[in-house]
Amino acid sequence: MAYNIPVEATLDVIGGKWKVVILCHLIKGEKRTNEFKKLMPRITQKMLTQQLRELEADGVVKRKVFEQVPPKVIYSLTDYGWSLKPILDNMCSWGESHIEINGEEVVS
Repeated sequence: MAYNIPVEATLDVIGGKWKVVILCHLIKGEKRTNEFKKLMPRITQKMLTQQLRELEADGVVKRKVFEQVPPKVIYSLTDYGWSLKPILDNMCSWGESHIEINGEEVVS
């Protein structure tokens, strides 16, 4: 794919409503699908699966399947995914400032 400016490549990987949120949760540790659903109650199962597959295809998330009944799947960041940490940290810091300036709050 050809990009006009490098930030387009970044947005191609982490753009969208949920990808950055997924990555921020994975920085805190590996997650199972049901954990994502608890942390992100407004995401649909279809969207979660789609976003995880795209992040996996881009090489930033890895999926480990445990052969058991029922199957257990764990998602974590790849080394390449960890390279996004400084960007995500800056986005979180900016978001905290934005929330404070605008008198908004974070809903847990």
